[in-house]
Amino acid sequence: MTFRRSAPVTLCLSVIVLVTAMAAVAAMLFTRLTTAVEENQFQLMRAIVETALANASNKALATAELIASLPPTQPLMAGGDRKALLAEFAPMFAIQKARHGVDQAQFHVPPATSVLRLHEPSAFGDDGTASKPMVVAANRDKAPIKGIASARNGPAIFGVAPITDANGRHLGSFEVGIAFGPLLADLKVAYGIDLALFVDGELLREFGKNIAPERLGEDNRVGHYIRLETTNAATMAALVEPSDLAVVTEPVTYTRDADGLVQGVVLIPLTNALGAPLGVIAAARDFGDSRAAWGRSMVWLATMALVVMVLLCGIILIVVRGFVVRPLQVLGEGLVSLANGGPLDPIEGSERFAGELQPFVELYDRVRLRRARAGAPS
Repeated sequence: MTFRRSAPVTLCLSVIVLVTAMAAVAAMLFTRLTTAVEENQFQLMRAIVETALANASNKALATAELIASLPPTQPLMAGGDRKALLAEFAPMFAIQKARHGVDQAQFHVPPATSVLRLHEPSAFGDDGTASKPMVVAANRDKAPIKGIASARNGPAIFGVAPITDANGRHLGSFEVGIAFGPLLADLKVAYGIDLALFVDGELLREFGKNIAPERLGEDNRVGHYIRLETTNAATMAALVEPSDLAVVTEPVTYTRDADGLVQGVVLIPLTNALGAPLGVIAAARDFGDSRAAWGRSMVWLATMALVVMVLLCGIILIVVRGFVVRPLQVLGEGLVSLANGGPLDPIEGSERFAGELQPFVELYDRVRLRRARAGAPS
């Protein structure tokens, strides 16, 4: 082993280890930054969905309370005049359905007996005590209530307002339901996220009497859930599997590949106003930008680390060999020649040697000059 080889190798290996460690730390920081960005995206997606559901329920309740408080409502409900109710409010319902996604509106008398469905006037008189817990609660407590509930047309976002006459006598309630389909479509247009509504299959078969049978078929089955609404069936089928929906009691987030793209998925459990589980909303967004940025960062980091390694190792070779090894080699050759009685030539460029080596150069020169004087003729 020689200093000429072992010193540069040792120093270069040290540089490689140090730069690699620094690059690994930087890569970890970039990864954590990407993870933080994606976590913010998950939180944003969840906030978008939850805010939309809250706004829809507020809108449904506001509409229900408005209709319940209109002057014609109380006498028509008190008299049980279905035809007059339909004539009075059918135009309003048509506008709400066309412009605001309201697909269900219904008058009830306690506890939850249907007087008039504006969306299905031919069906009335049935007792919805089992399927309409919100209506039962509104009529029992004589107080407004809002939330998600099942219905003949499928789950919807409802607001139920009590109806009382001028003397404060409770007459019944008015219910407004906003459909999930238009709501999910609006969210996709506004925020560029894909969504799907998964509802418990047994619940749909029990209460969803007006749902088309093909919507409840095997093509839409995901475990014991039915994918009732979606903005992109193919993508959501690839992103949400039965195992993902097996237990969703709180929001769940994960990433998954679909069609060659990395998608972030948020699963949000849905419950009715009384806390009973109804289903799950899945929201998905393309995380390709953050993953591509992470990939570019890793490439640049690896390139910079390699360049730094090469430059530092080159500098080490120049410094060690040019400023240490070469001067020592020249001095060593001179001293060997001195010990063997060989010729002693001046060391060219010795003035550029490091200061620590100058005493050895001066010693060599004194011995060389002394030998030269001793060998000169008298």
